[in-house]
Amino acid sequence: MDKKIDPLKRFHNEDWHTPEGRHVREFVFGINDGLVTTVGFIAGVTGALVSVKLVLMSGMAEILAGTISMFFGSFLATRSQNEFYQKEINREKREIRENPSKEIEEIYEIYEGKGFTKEEIDPIAKRLISDKKNLLDFMIQDELNISLDYYEKPLKNASYTGLSFLAGGIPPLLPYFFEKNSVVAMIYAIIVSFLVLVLTGTLKSRITKTGWLKSSLEMVLIGGSAAAVGFICGKFISLV
Repeated sequence: MDKKIDPLKRFHNEDWHTPEGRHVREFVFGINDGLVTTVGFIAGVTGALVSVKLVLMSGMAEILAGTISMFFGSFLATRSQNEFYQKEINREKREIRENPSKEIEEIYEIYEGKGFTKEEIDPIAKRLISDKKNLLDFMIQDELNISLDYYEKPLKNASYTGLSFLAGGIPPLLPYFFEKNSVVAMIYAIIVSFLVLVLTGTLKSRITKTGWLKSSLEMVLIGGSAAAVGFICGKFISLV
């Protein structure tokens, strides 16, 4: 006999409901930012320096600095968000303990805002008040609009963001390892960047369960436009 599978458990096993799926934000942001920053940087350096070796060395320094910056920036941002949410939850715990009558009023206000009548709310309110944990969970989600699984690991988020930036920054620089002409290398860098954006869009579509073509075009249009602006700014600065 086949084992019965809990529909809720099966639902959460889907890729886009797993904790790893939530890191698509860091992945896309890091890749796009690393690529755009590097393209803009090497565009300016290519125009200002003749030696490919100097372009390469400068680009590698920029990628390393950007990776470190993204890592610590993401770490601090995630930790600050966790601290803010926890502070709000602790305040809600205190209100439940010290002023339960106010919480009851808020239950009615929340459900009335959803279209429930007083008669429909009465048993719900009674059930919530009888269990402080359920009441706290309800207030966290419906009053504070905070997900119960709000906590994100700062180090893990920082690693995803930093490594994604590194992964996005290296490809545009690769042609400079093999091409002595900096202008030709810049052309190859643009082509490689386009391919990276397409690949990133395809990988994103596997997580978000959207069409790969639509996802790739979105990455190319948005990321490509940003890279183009970075390229133009880099060339302009090098001329000035």
